[in-house]
Amino acid sequence: MARGSSGIVAGLTAAALAAVGFLAYQASANAPDSVAAPKPKVSSSAPAAGHDKPKEMKPPAALPTGSGTGTRVVYALADRHVWLVDASGKVTRSFAVMPSALNPRPGTYEVVTPRSGAATKGSDGVMIEHVVRFAMVDGVAVGFSAALDGSMESPDPSLKTGGVRMSRADGDAMWSFALVGTKVVVVP
Repeated sequence: MARGSSGIVAGLTAAALAAVGFLAYQASANAPDSVAAPKPKVSSSAPAAGHDKPKEMKPPAALPTGSGTGTRVVYALADRHVWLVDASGKVTRSFAVMPSALNPRPGTYEVVTPRSGAATKGSDGVMIEHVVRFAMVDGVAVGFSAALDGSMESPDPSLKTGGVRMSRADGDAMWSFALVGTKVVVVP
């Protein structure tokens, strides 16, 4: 009798997992682009549960063409990369970032106030510093920031978060570079 019960439990468990998988697929397929998180790239070394750690990506070779002129921050969504460009068009720094759950559409934005250097709690509950806001998506402020603990995990797609995370050193550089009024050019 115990063998029959365990077979039934195993069958019900398999059916439940299949149903959850199907519902998750349906939800992701029907999510609007404005709230859907970027699709993570699958890797055999990725953790089985929790948020993905940013994997080492080969940095893009050059500043994207068509990214404007003059002093600006260029943010490439697909490459998960940022360039700080001075008035002469020279890249002064470039680095990898972890995109937020909500991404702004490609276009030109401007660093806006309030600009906060103090440590504060991000919309995902992580303590952050050097917040540089530049866009609004679905009523959520989108901006660059660095986690105090140095983490750059993928955002929880169930939360409406707008923090584009970077290392603390890159956050310091962004803070010094992107003053209020600085252009932020978002490219696909």
